[in-house]
Amino acid sequence: MGLQPKNVLITGANRGLGLELVKQFLRLPSPPKTLLATCRSPENAKDLNDLASKHSNVKILKLDVTKPADSGESTTKLAGYLAKEGLNLLINNAGIAYKKQFLGNLEKQTLIEQFDVNIFGPILVSQALLPYIKQAAKSSTYTSLNCNRAAIVNMSSILGSIAENQSGGLYPYRTSKAALNMLTKNMNVDLKSEGILCFCMHPGWVQTDMGGPNAAVVKETSIAGILDVMSKMNGETSDIFIDYSGQSVPW
Repeated sequence: MGLQPKNVLITGANRGLGLELVKQFLRLPSPPKTLLATCRSPENAKDLNDLASKHSNVKILKLDVTKPADSGESTTKLAGYLAKEGLNLLINNAGIAYKKQFLGNLEKQTLIEQFDVNIFGPILVSQALLPYIKQAAKSSTYTSLNCNRAAIVNMSSILGSIAENQSGGLYPYRTSKAALNMLTKNMNVDLKSEGILCFCMHPGWVQTDMGGPNAAVVKETSIAGILDVMSKMNGETSDIFIDYSGQSVPW
């Protein structure tokens, strides 16, 4: 089964992995009818605005993931786009990592800010959009769990894996992603009976502003792999922490 969700929303879509997700969704054989690309400052998202000017299905919305209930005009627009068919696929992609990541230079405020975006954001955005995702699950012609029917995908990291941690450090990023993994597991348990698939992805160490120029994987390869994984995930899949190559990542 190919990946062909009708309505998709991506957070943090103005750059890096989020922007590449938008680009590759547009290149699918059956691109989304509505591709909602969100970011905090749409007026500064030149590349995203260029895409939207060329593709009428790309709708840019202003969204601070830490305050989804305060989105004002965007909330009204969102309702207009999703009122009839709901939201088939939510990708919680927005994330941050500050430089102060080690014992000795940690500060309470920067810890809070990273948790705010990396874990509280996905919780609050998923909660705010859940009525639309449930609507899509109920109205879909698909009967099994898959990303075309209704799904929440959380962009995690192998750095959030407790089993794989052999190097320590990166305290706020590791712990916030570990919390995101638990959030994903909870959602998977709670929403499966509603027809909603939930899983998290490790995109690899990617050459983005966050990953840096020496990272091992280019964003085009990472996102191509992620979309391939999305096309294959279903309710029979026991592993719900997957990397971009389709391999299971231990909790």
